[in-house]
Amino acid sequence: MSKQLTKAEEQIMQVLWDLQESSVKDIITQLPEPKPAYNTVSTIIRILETKEFVGHKTEGRGYLYYPLIDKDTYSNQSLHKLMNGYFQGSFKSMVSFFVKENKMDVKELESILKEVNKK
Repeated sequence: MSKQLTKAEEQIMQVLWDLQESSVKDIITQLPEPKPAYNTVSTIIRILETKEFVGHKTEGRGYLYYPLIDKDTYSNQSLHKLMNGYFQGSFKSMVSFFVKENKMDVKELESILKEVNKK
């Protein structure tokens, strides 16, 4: 999967990843103010279906939408794109950058390493 989401598409996907299945109306209720128009969300959902991020099933007279790609898969792909685009494919360089820019202390790093070692 090499398709990237726009900010609006990603916002819709975040809702679908949380709800797992939803109508356009219910997606809108989960979005922050100002709420987008129904037609706007419906158009974004159709684009997400074209990109094969979202599927649907008939529910009464409408549709329920659900993610076809899980959040972890998309997150991993996005991080690899970031790493390859800005850090010459080096995970070490990317982590070093985030540690320096976010002024992490040694305790935070040790905590992260413990979590990584658990897995």
